[in-house]
Amino acid sequence: MNPELKNAIERLSNELFEKVKLYREHIHAHPELSYHEHNTMAYVSDQLTKLGIEHTTKVGDTGIVALIKAAHHTTDQEVIGLRADMDALPIQEENDVSYKSTIDGVMHACGHDVHTSILLGTAEILNSIKDQLPQPVKLLFQPGEEKNPGGATYMIRDGALMNPKVKEMFALHVFPDMPVGKVGFKEGIYMASCDEIYITINGKGGHGATPHQCIDPILIGANIVTNMQQIVSRRCDPKIPCVLSFGHFEALGATNIIPSKAYLKGTFRTMDENWRAEALQLIESTAKELAAANGGTADVEISKGYPYLENDPITTAKMRTAAIDFLGQDKVEELPIRLTAEDFSYYSQEIPVCFFRLGVRNEEKGIVYGVHHPKFNIDENALKIGMQMMAVAPFSK
Repeated sequence: MNPELKNAIERLSNELFEKVKLYREHIHAHPELSYHEHNTMAYVSDQLTKLGIEHTTKVGDTGIVALIKAAHHTTDQEVIGLRADMDALPIQEENDVSYKSTIDGVMHACGHDVHTSILLGTAEILNSIKDQLPQPVKLLFQPGEEKNPGGATYMIRDGALMNPKVKEMFALHVFPDMPVGKVGFKEGIYMASCDEIYITINGKGGHGATPHQCIDPILIGANIVTNMQQIVSRRCDPKIPCVLSFGHFEALGATNIIPSKAYLKGTFRTMDENWRAEALQLIESTAKELAAANGGTADVEISKGYPYLENDPITTAKMRTAAIDFLGQDKVEELPIRLTAEDFSYYSQEIPVCFFRLGVRNEEKGIVYGVHHPKFNIDENALKIGMQMMAVAPFSK
């Protein structure tokens, strides 16, 4: 990147910092759950209108697609895509801040308010230097990242990657494990697929003193939870990252009551599609066989979620190089694989992508909590770094 362009991006990000902080505080205070981002969509649309940026609302139902044209834009020219997600989580916020969530039980605990605010700031930066853009830039403000089937599927369904065609796409995500000022990259497979498992165990209730007259769904459930771990430990190739976890076990009996039903909810994640398909079949058959062996039955529902996320090596390598050039080698880290999931993976199945991490941690300020925690927060200086990196992305080569 030439020094003049680099200086312009740095200067504009500094000038817009306070404005983008206000974006973030407004969105944080008014969170909306997945597929209900109507007010957030309207707010983002208002800001884009003020900037004079052409955009379309209600893409993917509650999403927005905006376009910043380059100096020599042609209708058939391919574009660079930049994406931010907008939805919040069903979490009661515990932070004592002036911009605390005003919606009971709903919080931006995963940083999507940060992502959206950064992309709005990036939009203003790129619009200011659009005469220097090598190609047009399409901005995707996406709903529903937190909930199956993933808002990315709706954006793709509604043609967000077409007209004009997106040739490659970039996105960032807050990373509470990384100090503010740093960014991280991982070429190739980075994040896991994610499937949800719902098991209803049907037994026969009765008195706790006469278990022989009952079919105990709690015992069956316990066997299912423990025995299913063998699917991972003994059926999965050890070279394939894989995890099976149950986070919900409900059986509404009492000290002397064996209930008739029990309910399990869990998640299965891996990074191999062939093993994913095999494992899901094993999970269903194992649950049913264990229930039958104990005299009960099991109804198994599997909600198939996001595929694994694979960063294009070329796109990611050039973005890492651009980040090193802009921030310095000491500010750019190599990321390990993660078994968390992201619906940005759907875009990675369609076009080359780079999904990278933005450090937001500041231990001196007490900003140490992970995403999905009621005290999650960021060092706001990350907004500036995020703008710079997203503004650099269209120039990376």
